[in-house]
Amino acid sequence: MSDTPAHLHHSAAALSGDMATEYTCPMHPEIRQPGPGTCPKCGMTLEAVMPALEEEDNPELKDFTRRFWWSLPLTVIVTVLAMAGHALSLFHGVTQNFVEFFLATPVVLWAGWPFFVRGVASVRQRSPNMWTLIGLGTAAAYLYSVAATFWPGGFPATFMQEGRIGVYFEAAAVIISLTLLGQMLELKARSQTSAAIKSLLGLSPKTARRINADGQEQDIPLSHVHRGDHLRIRPGEKVPVDGTVLEGESAVDESMLTGEPVPVIKRAGDSLIGATINTHGSLVMTAQKVGAETVLAQIVQMVARAQRSKAPMQRMADLIAGYFVMGVIAIAVLTFFGWGLLGPEPGWVFGLINAVAVLIIACPCALGLATPMSIMVSTGKAASLGVLFRDASAIENLCRIDTLIVDKTGTLTEGRPAFHSVKATQGFDGRQVLLLAASLDQGSEHPLAHAIVDHARSEHLELIKPASFESASGIGVSGRVDGKLVHLGNTALMNAVSINVYPLQQQAEQLRAQGISIIYMAIDGVLAGLLAVSDPIKPTSREAVNRLKAHDIKIIMATGDGLTTARAVAMEMGIEEVHGEVKPEDKERLVADLQRDGRQVAMAGDGINDAPALARANVGIAMGTGTDVAMNSAQLTLVKGDLMGILRARTLSVATVRNMRQNLGFAFLYNSMGIPLAAGLLYPLTGHLLSPMIAAIAMSVSSASVVFNALRLRNTPAQ
Repeated sequence: MSDTPAHLHHSAAALSGDMATEYTCPMHPEIRQPGPGTCPKCGMTLEAVMPALEEEDNPELKDFTRRFWWSLPLTVIVTVLAMAGHALSLFHGVTQNFVEFFLATPVVLWAGWPFFVRGVASVRQRSPNMWTLIGLGTAAAYLYSVAATFWPGGFPATFMQEGRIGVYFEAAAVIISLTLLGQMLELKARSQTSAAIKSLLGLSPKTARRINADGQEQDIPLSHVHRGDHLRIRPGEKVPVDGTVLEGESAVDESMLTGEPVPVIKRAGDSLIGATINTHGSLVMTAQKVGAETVLAQIVQMVARAQRSKAPMQRMADLIAGYFVMGVIAIAVLTFFGWGLLGPEPGWVFGLINAVAVLIIACPCALGLATPMSIMVSTGKAASLGVLFRDASAIENLCRIDTLIVDKTGTLTEGRPAFHSVKATQGFDGRQVLLLAASLDQGSEHPLAHAIVDHARSEHLELIKPASFESASGIGVSGRVDGKLVHLGNTALMNAVSINVYPLQQQAEQLRAQGISIIYMAIDGVLAGLLAVSDPIKPTSREAVNRLKAHDIKIIMATGDGLTTARAVAMEMGIEEVHGEVKPEDKERLVADLQRDGRQVAMAGDGINDAPALARANVGIAMGTGTDVAMNSAQLTLVKGDLMGILRARTLSVATVRNMRQNLGFAFLYNSMGIPLAAGLLYPLTGHLLSPMIAAIAMSVSSASVVFNALRLRNTPAQ
């Protein structure tokens, strides 16, 4: 990606490594090479895996365009001459054949030379493809016409028409010109499928305003920003990199990455995503993730990887296409000999025309492009809505989902819990319980732990570094703090270490009934108290649950939180089935049990404890606000971390699968109807044969129509 601006190398090229100069085939993503060229399997022009923001004109498109326009006048003249030359009495007999030869030869041998090169390569590599058919068809029409022009005596008298042997130079020339035109349309349309990545690359600002240690401010290239730098973001400017607000308050428009149209208020301590827009007010931030680490860079990489993955639906098309070309050649041979031996005079001429038409009309290009084009457009559209598919199979699988398991904290709720209260048992002090809990929780990734730590610091407690720390993922943590053995977690953890929670059970249930999460603490094997943390439900969660249920999707909540708390939240959300105080292995087992019952299960979560279930589910959905482990285990990531993103993703999934089926159906229908027509099966009824020129038009239109149909996915509604 040498032509990418320097400031974008950090956001895309650095992340993708060599992928910046690596090329691949849209139909065969397993084909990779360091520079441009053609696919050894299908002969299609290779594309850059990671498109450049400001790409130069496609060299093949320029070449094909030049060949098309320079040869088009010759094609038009030779076609008019072939159609009306006799009626106009321009040339006599054999002379017209020679004139057509001199007009058509530059078109066939110069304009069509790339097609013949690819056709020969397909034979050498034993990978017959569309260029095999086009090369054979065009060569057959041209060579027959050359022989008829220079050696007319070698043909039977029945071939003689109006003082000359009939030739098909115009058919060969028109096939070449129409194929060039079809390739031009296809290349232009294919370039639009990478528009989403280009728009993502274009989001990143070119510079950042750094505040130096002496308080002076200066604008620097984005590539010069380092972790820990203090940056100022003025009204209307883009956030340069990922980080945290240090000073100021403003509304930030995150719609270009999250799909959320309403600007989000940002204050000190809130996180910022690079490339989002500061609408008003001035902010000072500290840079935390730069270059390839930023959310934008990771999104670009994920979209590029998903676009180049192969959909399961494509396997059927690949299997058919593998035998398709050889079958077409066999049909063309049978057509030629069938007409020659059994057809009316001049049967061999009719046989040649029909065989060429079969070869040209049966181009498998539309079949090969059917799903890759849909996937490329769909993943780009999804990224603009804050939905990141890992691969094409995730898109196919999501539309079949009938059951959705959701975690509570960070999925249904904000995931930014606020400390509520602390209750100590007799013999222990509330501040001591808070101090030890916060000290131990410094090593935990869970949002509830962050709330306890933040509250302790706001109370000016001096936290103690734990001597040891162990996470019983999903149920709590344990360790030694200030010489004491501390266990901190839910009822399951207390039961595991034989701690009786009865003294605080009534108070805990009262808090849980309000939807407040409870964390028990034991010190040296004795129950010391509980900490209560509240986590408000996301404003969009209720609507998302209702709309998912309207699509006949069963919603199940599975959380490590107490059952009473979970039920309180579920009741407010309208979720009927609830599983509380579940361990990571319990969530995974729940997914497996549902799958055994024939359910297609999606799992949405954001924590390390969700990772096993995310990996087990038919579709794992990670919240972009969650942990890297969760996102790495999932097939789908929601940048916003909002259940409404699942609705967007499912809507797009349904539209994409429908689009792929339309493309495949059209390609199969086109070939199943086109080949018999080209072979002349309707001649007894109509008295007409399908001209190779009409076959060439149909071939070009079929490929272009598949691409343009896929591009309609860009208009899929956001919800």
